[in-house]
This record gives sequence, C-alpha cells and structure tokens, in this order.
Amino acid sequence: MQLVSMEEMRQIEALLYKEARLADESRYAEWEDLVDDDMYYWVPAGQPDADPSRTISVIADNRRRLKSRIAQLKTGMRHAQLPASPMRRVLSNVEVSKEEAPKQQGAQEYQVRANFVLYELRAQSTNTLEVWPGSVEYRVRAKPSGEWKIFYKKVSLVHGTEPLATMGFLI
Repeated sequence: MQLVSMEEMRQIEALLYKEARLADESRYAEWEDLVDDDMYYWVPAGQPDADPSRTISVIADNRRRLKSRIAQLKTGMRHAQLPASPMRRVLSNVEVSKEEAPKQQGAQEYQVRANFVLYELRAQSTNTLEVWPGSVEYRVRAKPSGEWKIFYKKVSLVHGTEPLATMGFLI
C-alpha cells in the first residue's frame, strides 16, 4: 500500500462527497459525469467476497447497463421512485491507497474504502425510513487532464445476506 499526499486525499474525499450528494439528490445525470467509461458498479447479494460472475447480485452493472438504469430514472416513469426518495448518506472512515499498476496509461489510480449509512424515506409508498448501512469500495483515477473519475464501486450492505427491501435508486 502506497501512502497518498494530503492533497490527493482531499481531492478523493471531495469526489466521494460530491458523488454521495448527487446520488442523494437524485441528480443522476451529474452523478453519471463522475464515472468513467469502464465503470463497474456492484452490490453483492450475500457474501461481499463472492464472485459477481457466479452469484446473484442486487446490482452488477457495467457502464452500458448503468447508463440504461440512469436513463430509466431520468424518465420520471420509474414508479418505484415517484416521487424520488429523499435520501441522505454519511461517509466515514475513508482510507486511500495508490494502485501500483494503473489500467489507463498516464492516469494515477487509487483504491478507496469507506463506511456509510444511507437513510431513505419511502415517500412514494410507506413513508417509512429505511436504513442502509455498509461499506463501500471505490477505484478512482486522476486523469492526465486533472479530472477525477470513479471506475469501480462495490457496496457491501451490513444486511446483504438478509432479504432486502426493494431498491429503486442507486446506492
């Protein structure tokens, strides 16, 4: 694990906080601008160390599938999110390390781990408050242009081995 500078840490935390805020506010077009072309978004159903190609997942989206999911949310016709659930998430315990062998030439890549709690008010159905705690693993890159992108996100829910309520949003 390579240590990161305070400036790298600050920029990565700013990216994660912005990603969380945009998701909380259902601003998916802007959220989508934060992800790179090779994005993989995974929410395991069951054990977080499972192989996504061999197990059932809550979400297992490549960039194309993620784009489709966001397009559905933006239509306003996704009834599970009419109206959109008011949400707020808290990120904590952010740990960052540099990747030794970046996938993209000229980019510096980082592995990021954090804990989170997401609060969702089911405004379109029961008006109950759902609590989604877990950990999240990101892979992010600093492109030569200075732009920061997320290219991997894995959300491991504390209760991921239990029956889950429907998720009509991205977490």
